[in-house]
Parts: sequence; C-alpha cells; structure tokens
Amino acid sequence: MTVKKLIDFLGWPVVVGLLLGVSVALWLQLEQKRELNAHSDGMHYASLSPSNGNWSGPVSYSEAVNIAAPAVVNIYTRKRSQQRRHPLLDDPLFRHFFNNSDLPQQERMQSALGTGVILSRDGYIVTNNHVIEGAEEILALTYDGREARATKIGSDSESDLAVLKIELDNITPIKVGNPDSARVGDVVLAIGNPFGVGQTVTQGIVSATGRYGLGINTYENFIQTDAAINPGNSGGALIDAHGNLLGINTAILDKTGFSVGIGFAIPADIAVSAMQDLIKYGKVVRGWLGVEAQQITPELAQSFRLDSTDGVIITAIYNNGPAHQAGIRPGDIIIKLNDLMVKNGLLSMNKIARGRPGDKVDVIFLRKGEQHNTTATLGIKPDLQDTAR
Repeated sequence: MTVKKLIDFLGWPVVVGLLLGVSVALWLQLEQKRELNAHSDGMHYASLSPSNGNWSGPVSYSEAVNIAAPAVVNIYTRKRSQQRRHPLLDDPLFRHFFNNSDLPQQERMQSALGTGVILSRDGYIVTNNHVIEGAEEILALTYDGREARATKIGSDSESDLAVLKIELDNITPIKVGNPDSARVGDVVLAIGNPFGVGQTVTQGIVSATGRYGLGINTYENFIQTDAAINPGNSGGALIDAHGNLLGINTAILDKTGFSVGIGFAIPADIAVSAMQDLIKYGKVVRGWLGVEAQQITPELAQSFRLDSTDGVIITAIYNNGPAHQAGIRPGDIIIKLNDLMVKNGLLSMNKIARGRPGDKVDVIFLRKGEQHNTTATLGIKPDLQDTAR
C-alpha cells in the first residue's frame, strides 16, 4: 500500500497524530539526555584501568618471590618414637599361652616436614621449635635443590623458635623488613612447603597485628594473615610485596589442621633477636621483673575500692629479684610501667620480656590506696626459679 493510499484510507488527522507522537517521543529523549549531562558536570568517574595512573599495586608479585624464595628451605626431620604395645601383651592369659610377656617395646622412626628461613650468609636458619623438637636427624633442602644436614644451635619453646645451621656455600639470606610498619590490608605472601609438595607461595593480606592471648605460645605478638598456611608451612616466611621478611609462619586457628584463612606469624624482629641470643648465649634472654601477678577483675576492683579494672595485683615476689629490690611487695597493684597504663597483664608481661637485662623500668603502684613510684632494673629470669615470697 502506497503512502497516498494510506493517507486516503486513514485520513489526514490520523497521520498527523502519528507524526506528532514520534516528534514528542524524540524530544523527551533529548531532554532526558540534557538533564543527565547537567547533573554529571563536575563529577569524576574512577577507572579500573591500571594505565590511568591511579593503580598503586603490582599486577604480579613474581619479583618479590624471586627475591625471597632462595632464602626459604624445606626441612625434613626424623625422630625415634616408641611403638605402642598391643593390649593383649599385658593380658595374663595371652602371656601364658604365647609367652610374649618379655617382648621389648619396639621403636620406629617418624618423619616430619616443615620450612625454615636463611637469615645469614653463615648458614643460620630460623624455624619453629615444634618443627624440629625431638628430632634426631634434620635435613635442609635449599631452593636450588642442594641438601645439607642441619645442626641445631638452640631453641626456645616459649616463643616457638629454633635456630639451625647448615654448611653450604653460595646461600642467599632473606632481606628483613620492619614488621612495625605492617598495616592491616597490606598484601603479604607466605612461602613454605605445605604437605611436602615442594616450595609453594600463597597470597593474602595482613588481617591484624599484635595478636596475643591465644594460648599458642608463652610470649605472643603475632601478625595475623589470611594467606593460606597449611601443615609444612610452619617455620616459613611471611613476606611483603617487595620480598622483605615480615614474620615466621607459626600456627593456624583451626582444630582440623587445615587453613581456614586465619594464620599467625612471629614478627621478624622478634625472630632475629631470638636467633642472635640463641647463637650467643644458647637461650633467649628476656627482661625479667621477678613477679607473679593477676589481672584486676571487677570483684577485686570492688574489694580494693578501685575505680577501674586497670592494673595487675602482685601475688608473689621472687627473693632478691628486680621487683623485690625496687621495694615492690605482694598485694601491691601496678598501674603504670614507663608511663604506660597497665590494662592487660599478658600484654604488660610481653613488653617487659621484650626489654633487656639492665633496662630501667619506672613503676607506679598502689599500696593500701596510696600511690608510690619506684624504678626497677630488669634482670635475667633464673633457670631454676627461686622461692617466691
């Protein structure tokens, strides 16, 4: 049907109405576009493209891995264990018929695996104490495939750190970073030997810093991360995006033994300090105040007529220890150490332990409601504890 016939059929009024409708629709679309443009004036839209200059993170962490990986070694240990006797061996009837009462308890060798980090060109390696505890043989496998028997230099169960030494040429120590500068959200990489599959790198972020009170070690100050840490990763390196060591991977928060995104690493500065002490003294040297203390509970605060639960109450003093010589007595309530309020007993103990023997500590304490000041000189915790008063 031609246009002329359509017009003749519908009539001019209908055709004109259709044209007007189309014109109005086009006009409304143009007005909406002008309104959107007017509202968008002065607004800035971010782009996800790394080419616009707003991208601060690397696309790949391979360079960081290349820097740190040669300093991470796989550790294999063998320890002798007693094989359990079958219960029937202790049954009188079984012993009577089979005459097996004098069978010796059998021994067998168990193998375990973990990871370590080379911290010096002399071949000193830091790992976890639980990785090598009780081991009769320790073998280190380097990044380039060389094997070496490792000698145990020393260990510290209270921090779960141990130091080994290997005799190899051309080894590369890791670069140590500054854990105090680590911030929540920083990208980190965990390097280790999970399940014995070989060196593996996992990536995550720093989830928290200064974690303590978890009951993992006596002295705790962990870096928390969601980078996957699995069996075999213990003693491995937690590094930053530039390949610097931030911590020694130590534990995960899970009863099954597999990573659920909450792992813990001992800060690198603590590990380095422990290594130096174990090499020089054969043990980790910590500051020691010579007290036993209890956190102030709401009930104790009410009993002592205190306004808050800040502080710790001294329950015992070691004879001739630093606190005893400074005039502190059982029943005193320590409220400040070096002008820092004592709000948590565990945290205060960790701060004292990070001091060195000979350091001076200003102590403010309450005795029978009166405030007193004194200065204590930190000592060395004795191997055999003296009788407390």
